[in-house]
Amino acid sequence: MNLFDVYPLIPVTIAKAEGSKLWDDEGNQYLDLYGGHAVISIGHTHPHYVKRIQDQLNQIAFYSNSIQIPIQKAYAAKLGELSCLHQYQLFLCNSGAEANENAIKMASFATGKSGFIAYSGSFHGRTSGAVALTDNPKIIAPSNERSDFHILPFGDLDATEELLKSESIAGIIIEGIQGVGGIQVPSSSFLKGLDKLCKAYGAKLILDEVQSGFSRTGRFFAHQWVEGLMPDLITMAKGMGNGFPIGGLLISPEFKSSYGLLGTTFGGNHLACAAGLAVLEVIEKEGLQNKALELGDKLIEELKAIPQIQEVRGKGLMIGIDLDRDAGPVRSELVSKYKIFTGSAANKQTIRLLPPLSIEWNQLNSFIVAIKEILSN
Repeated sequence: MNLFDVYPLIPVTIAKAEGSKLWDDEGNQYLDLYGGHAVISIGHTHPHYVKRIQDQLNQIAFYSNSIQIPIQKAYAAKLGELSCLHQYQLFLCNSGAEANENAIKMASFATGKSGFIAYSGSFHGRTSGAVALTDNPKIIAPSNERSDFHILPFGDLDATEELLKSESIAGIIIEGIQGVGGIQVPSSSFLKGLDKLCKAYGAKLILDEVQSGFSRTGRFFAHQWVEGLMPDLITMAKGMGNGFPIGGLLISPEFKSSYGLLGTTFGGNHLACAAGLAVLEVIEKEGLQNKALELGDKLIEELKAIPQIQEVRGKGLMIGIDLDRDAGPVRSELVSKYKIFTGSAANKQTIRLLPPLSIEWNQLNSFIVAIKEILSN
């Protein structure tokens, strides 16, 4: 049997990983500045993470949500503590796309409406509703097309209000910081404006923090850079599990639960919660949120001084770099010559940096040296 060929692959086979370092099957060492799409938050094979999972695996790995699972409550308590969102309710699932599907469903249940708004450059997943709110027609099948799902210009409050006046909109979904869109940071005024419009027209505000959550930006969630902003629904995954499949939906107190309203077979299983708790414990113990902010600020400042870089965007260790040329050959040379992994974006001139939050400055500096050498040629 062959694999269904849908991924353009880097011609490297990674056989081992530790912290921000990777080794291929020939023993060559690489620097991971991409973390597998912002998934690796606390570093590859962190000892506490590995032990947490091993200990749980020796007890019980899985049972469905038909029994009491105390580690779910332990996870919720720790998440509330670190995010300062104690008042929210947690629904555990398996991925960011699944979290977004459930957020869409909750907003629709609550309002009795079916319409949704997303924005240019958005990426919310590849499943039915999430992909219909993703700004990439190539991955939207005819069965996923929705006439009541709208992609509006990023930052356009006037267009948003015009659609809300139709009284058909259940919710607005927006990333805390756009990832695939090239690390586009929504302004505080835009997010505050969306919150105000949602309240005025009875729609629900969904913050997609799948890529921008779990301390990557120097706040636990990127939207927390906007003082007082309290979304109705917050979705999360990726860095939440440091490589273990886990996702979640934070639901504001106004939503009332009922049996069967949401459901999942694997979501919140014992092993996933153990992995998730390990991530939270390491973020707290090692001060990774502050570290991400400090290192990110320093890195952004250094990158802005390179003449061939046209723009640098982002917060913390979620950074987009616009070059004066196609980024593809640059990224290829970073891998082949300098042994550094980086990420691409929708804009072909953009490089994305999403390294483990445990990375050290000397490792980031090696990227600065490499990119300067490449761009000077």
